[in-house]
Amino acid sequence: MISPNDRILIGLSGGKDSLLLALALAGLRRRSPVPFSLEACCVDITGGETDTAPLEQFCAALDIPFSVRLHPILGIIEVRKERSPCSLCANIRRGILNSEARERGCSVLALGHNLDDAVETALMNLFHAGRFRSFQPKYWQSRTDMTVIRPLIFAEERSIEKAVRHLSLPVLPYTCPFSKETERARAKDLLAGLGANNPRIKYNIVHALQSIDPRDGWTEKERDGTHGDSSCGETHRGEMTWQGSTTIF
Repeated sequence: MISPNDRILIGLSGGKDSLLLALALAGLRRRSPVPFSLEACCVDITGGETDTAPLEQFCAALDIPFSVRLHPILGIIEVRKERSPCSLCANIRRGILNSEARERGCSVLALGHNLDDAVETALMNLFHAGRFRSFQPKYWQSRTDMTVIRPLIFAEERSIEKAVRHLSLPVLPYTCPFSKETERARAKDLLAGLGANNPRIKYNIVHALQSIDPRDGWTEKERDGTHGDSSCGETHRGEMTWQGSTTIF
């Protein structure tokens, strides 16, 4: 994920994932034969009401330059009565982090998404967008010329929580009032229910994301002697007759 002399900006929200990410990258920086530098930025979604001093102290101990960008995202969501507050918040924060990275001369943005986040996103896209996809562990944004990496993408949330408790990392109080009534929260609850009978369900979904085979999809192409429907997406009617009765479908 990391190339020689990369300048990496960590999106440090103060949550468990981003704190562990910063600690892990700082440890890797000391030991890695590949030289790279680290900086961190917190986007305060309350517009200045969050006490970010613990994050500043945490970054100072790790020798990571730290900054805060204030933006009243929660107020914007409240005024707009957003149906998908998570999506809007994520997009605004990402834009702010991209701007901060460019201003600091960083070409890589490190985010703390974990395995559970990736699986939940895949389910949300499947149920609400009709596409089986999730965010990538590493990708390049052509619009911003920024590389995004997610080093914790294969770490389960429960493992991260355990590590953060063991290390007593300074997790900030959760400030989002919309987190319990979102599509992500519902996807998380669904996964928890399914996982009760299938402990490997999250890993199976990740495996599916890694091994999507075009031959498994319903496409327009001819496959195994069977011709696909050339008018994909259209509804067709047919008739069936049985004992004098006809039905249209």
